Amino acid sequence: MIEQTFREWGLGDAANWLSELAMLTTLVVVALAAHFVARRVLRPALLALVRKTRTRWDDVLVEHKVLLRLIHVVPALVLFLGASGVYGAGDPLRGVLQRLSLGYMILTVGLVLTSFLSAVVVIYDTSFPGAKERPILSYVQVVKIFIGIFTTILILATVMNRSPWGLVGGLGALTAVLLLVFKDSILGLVASIQLASNDMVRVGDWIEMPNYGADGNVVEISLTAVKVRNWDKTVSTIPTYRLISDAFKNWRGMTESGGRRIKRVVYIDISSICFLDSAMFERFRKIQLIQSYLQRKVAEIRDWNRDQEVDEDSLVNGRNLTNVGTFRAYVEAYLRNHPQIHQDMTFLIRHLEPTEHGLPMQIYVFSHEQRWEEYEALQADIFDHILAAASEFDLRVFQSPTGADMRALASEMGRR
Repeated sequence: MIEQTFREWGLGDAANWLSELAMLTTLVVVALAAHFVARRVLRPALLALVRKTRTRWDDVLVEHKVLLRLIHVVPALVLFLGASGVYGAGDPLRGVLQRLSLGYMILTVGLVLTSFLSAVVVIYDTSFPGAKERPILSYVQVVKIFIGIFTTILILATVMNRSPWGLVGGLGALTAVLLLVFKDSILGLVASIQLASNDMVRVGDWIEMPNYGADGNVVEISLTAVKVRNWDKTVSTIPTYRLISDAFKNWRGMTESGGRRIKRVVYIDISSICFLDSAMFERFRKIQLIQSYLQRKVAEIRDWNRDQEVDEDSLVNGRNLTNVGTFRAYVEAYLRNHPQIHQDMTFLIRHLEPTEHGLPMQIYVFSHEQRWEEYEALQADIFDHILAAASEFDLRVFQSPTGADMRALASEMGRR
């Protein structure tokens, strides 16, 4: 009818293609109008329905634009169905328009599926208690890769009007190239399976991996990378497969144990170590934490020396108390009575091998406090007390000579 009208207007041979152009333009306008109506009418109605529901999953679908991308099918569907009204059955342009429309619909469906899978990850992470122990992000990313490959093959097969199986068969020659392109993804998939099956790392774990400057909490485990938010608020990205091939430290065991280790050394100046004389003993007896220790130790040493017939005119003979041994007993008693020290875990107050810095006295205990700031404050309080208490036992804590020491020595030499 349109062609006949154009001929009546005197357009002659041009009436044929002009009528097809007019019909195609009308079809495109109708498709755009359908898309406009879908965005302005259908989409707001769906959003209003979603807001009224109490479930969380439909809100996540909206946030990941699943519904918005699904609307793009509407104009493509109008073009696909309207092509038969614009072009005849044998017209090659009809097939081209329908294939392009169908290819666009396939692309839209592929994007909808990937958005839906992203929404599934969020729903899983926020709704299931065991999500941190068994993250699914890496597996979903593998599915997305297959969807992308499958969608691409279908689009090419549709546009080229060929069988998709023929294109799949032609991919055999590209296997080496695909393996090279997806090398990290393949290694990441294998690593993700091993990490999950062996429960080596979870989201929220504190890990250390010095080779990558990582020291903080794991915030994401994906197919190709693990993101760690460091304590200085930077983010380190580690290839997933490196957690299998390289060594790293996971502090989860500390968190689950209920305690956090305190391991520090106080260096005692060896020249300040001596046996206890009567004046020192009477002074130490006033320290409440070691009164029972001194009582028990004095009786034990007296009995032992008597049994061994020790000549007590010299302190070197037999056994005698020392200020450093008494100080060690005091530190142990102090920590045994400290409410923040875990009494059921490893508890050691010991001397290590003497060094050029003096006699190392190591404190190796566990605190109930695991939070970083509170843990550091607890350590500071404990060692403030220990360092200050050392002088009460006539002991000096070793310190390398400073400028003040040198000036005092020079001043003394000048006076002499």
